[in-house]
Amino acid sequence: MRRRTRAAITAAAALLAATALPGAATAAASTAASTAGSTVAGTGATADATAAAARVPWSVRHGSASASGERWVETSVAGIFHTLVIRGELTGSGSGCHSLWIRYTYDLAPAPPRKYAEVCGSGSTPVALRHQYRPTTSGYLTVCRGTDDTEDCAAWQNITWWPVSGG
Repeated sequence: MRRRTRAAITAAAALLAATALPGAATAAASTAASTAGSTVAGTGATADATAAAARVPWSVRHGSASASGERWVETSVAGIFHTLVIRGELTGSGSGCHSLWIRYTYDLAPAPPRKYAEVCGSGSTPVALRHQYRPTTSGYLTVCRGTDDTEDCAAWQNITWWPVSGG
């Protein structure tokens, strides 16, 4: 009975990811493969709780600062919960301070921007964050001059669009 339940959950996860999150289709296939092969007898536990989807590069530049890295969505085994993962680096190459900001919109309701990293002068700092993600979440990233607000910034870059993969 547990194997049939696990198979049903795996199939539902693959269907949900393929229809709701195009970038997460790879994750669903990977999750399905790992679930099928790593179910522990009698417990239903799996070795891999999440699988990473295809990674998408991102970058933004403003003044003497730039930020770049990769982003992807991790899907839980059940395929219900998603996490947006952003990794990269904010680099300054001149004088003054710069900051990296992200703002999210949830179900058409915008949240205020939040600062995730800052660098002053020449140098760099890592950008690493995980954020709960649903199909109705939109996220945008920018680099700003200064560290207090988002008044002098590059254009906001969408970090929740997913390229269509050919098949």
